[in-house]
Amino acid sequence: MEQPARTVPGAQAISRATSLLRLVTQSGSEGAALLDLARASGLTRSTVHRLLSALRAEGLVDRDEASARWMPGPELFLMGTVAAARYDITALARDIVRSLAVKTEESAFLSVRRADETVCLVREEGSFPIRSFVLSEGVRFPLGVASAGLAILAFLPDHDVDAYLERHPDLDQEWGAAHGIRPLRSRLAETKERGYAVNPGLIVEGSWGLGAAVFDRSGRPEWALSLTGVGFRFGPERLPDLGRTLLAHAHQLSARIAGARR
Repeated sequence: MEQPARTVPGAQAISRATSLLRLVTQSGSEGAALLDLARASGLTRSTVHRLLSALRAEGLVDRDEASARWMPGPELFLMGTVAAARYDITALARDIVRSLAVKTEESAFLSVRRADETVCLVREEGSFPIRSFVLSEGVRFPLGVASAGLAILAFLPDHDVDAYLERHPDLDQEWGAAHGIRPLRSRLAETKERGYAVNPGLIVEGSWGLGAAVFDRSGRPEWALSLTGVGFRFGPERLPDLGRTLLAHAHQLSARIAGARR
């Protein structure tokens, strides 16, 4: 007789607390209001307040007494400093991201894959005066939505792509019809054939993005470089040159990561 699946005691509380931590860190330096955190998490205000109070007691979040907004706490900084030694590649990547911004004159970014999302780690402004502000440090998107996540998803093994789409069948409900399964699979195929992803203003109208995957030593796409800018800067006469420049920088960073971790 098959035994019933066991649940780990406290797993739900940990999952909820972790989700709140992510929401607080996404709020940036301005912090997040309790009501906004409750709405975004789908939890009641009393549950959110209880969990945040417990996290605050451990130093993982803090509360500004003047504004009553919740912000990342000092323990997160200390933990992040330790974890950076293993996971952070910003020191290896920063000059490459800066070079990409200089050569294209567009805003350039480094993003990392975290489970089913990408998180922006580095932003470098280009010299062109009109900019897109869809992406900045700490901003998260589901894989397949922004150009960085589209590039990463396209170069994952097919079974990983299938599993991701099974876990997230409703992307189009939040991000629009262009993110339905069929059009998303079409963009993934185009990305794989082209070598880099193109987001033609699907998140914010008029704001285009290009993304190229960056690979670890085993050949898995764990990061991405990307460019964003206003649509007329990404026309058909300029797009191929931008794509080649982006790919060259992504290949350079992949090689640097492989060499640094031998």
